[in-house]
Amino acid sequence: MSDGRKPVIRITYCTQCQWLLRAGWMAQELLSTFGTDLGEVVLTPGTGGVFTITCDGAAIWDRKRDGGFPDAAGLKQRVRDVIDPDRDLGHSDRRHDRADG
Repeated sequence: MSDGRKPVIRITYCTQCQWLLRAGWMAQELLSTFGTDLGEVVLTPGTGGVFTITCDGAAIWDRKRDGGFPDAAGLKQRVRDVIDPDRDLGHSDRRHDRADG
């Protein structure tokens, strides 16, 4: 984000499916990891089984396209890849390294 503006994450969740708690938990995970590097994390109610996560309008996750819901580490990696590709996420990046070591 070179223009000085901080990215906006939007989580659109299905109210009919009762996915507010899941959306809130994912928002909390992103805010805990990225803190003040994000401008906003917005929760947007929807219907029809929608569960999407975007960053400044670009798709990060779509439940229908990607098959279900992301785990916290995978979501953080996808967001990081968009907003700060060189950032080290610590244990979230290393969880697959255990088999190598």
